[in-house]
Amino acid sequence: MAEPNSTHDYKSDCTRNGHGGPAILLDDLHLRLPSDAGRVNILQGISFDVESGETVGLVGPSGSGKTSLLMVLAGLERATSGRVVMAGSDLGRMDEDALALFRRDRVGIVFQNFHLVPTMNALENVAIPLEFAGKANAFDLAREQLEAVGLGHRIRHYPGQLSGGEQQRVALARAFVTEPAVLLADEPTGNLDSATGRVVMDMLFDLHQRRGTTLILVTHQPELAERCSRMIHLADGRVADGGRESGE
Repeated sequence: MAEPNSTHDYKSDCTRNGHGGPAILLDDLHLRLPSDAGRVNILQGISFDVESGETVGLVGPSGSGKTSLLMVLAGLERATSGRVVMAGSDLGRMDEDALALFRRDRVGIVFQNFHLVPTMNALENVAIPLEFAGKANAFDLAREQLEAVGLGHRIRHYPGQLSGGEQQRVALARAFVTEPAVLLADEPTGNLDSATGRVVMDMLFDLHQRRGTTLILVTHQPELAERCSRMIHLADGRVADGGRESGE
């Protein structure tokens, strides 16, 4: 993927801290979206960084901006102003095609609502990003990743034939199969019962540990956020606690 042109030295941004420097750097991030009542300030001046390999629990009340921030980090929503640097790349300088390639190659995303293709079996669902990337061994890698989440025996089953926990494990396998630099998880246990949710989270943290992937976890559950190395609290679109200013 071609990197966007820039006069800013992002290499220095990404090497100034330990473990290779921040995997994520946000500087005075704002997001304003239209509504029937006019433009609404969703994110208001967010600045923090996340080191490579760090796990961060993103918490706060409903409407605090957690999911919106995740969408900006994924390049699915464009910031109105401010700077977003992910894995050394300035998302604000990318066009839509470059953002799509960046997501494919560098970012894994797990949603509450699995987002599996219903007409594809588990193996095909996990292989999708690898096929888009032109990997000749896409299905071999997808099979290995499904085995890593305990679903080697279910590779030919379709989403409708899988339980909710199994579907989320397929989604985890798909998110990790490209070996992303950053994994974004938005309420990944929100549609699961407590016991199944614990199994899925154990797998999520195990995969993170084995791969060293930077993890941003949005959750309403304090016990899940506390498994992370740091928590960032959002309130009214601002960092209320736990942020580290990107200029520090």
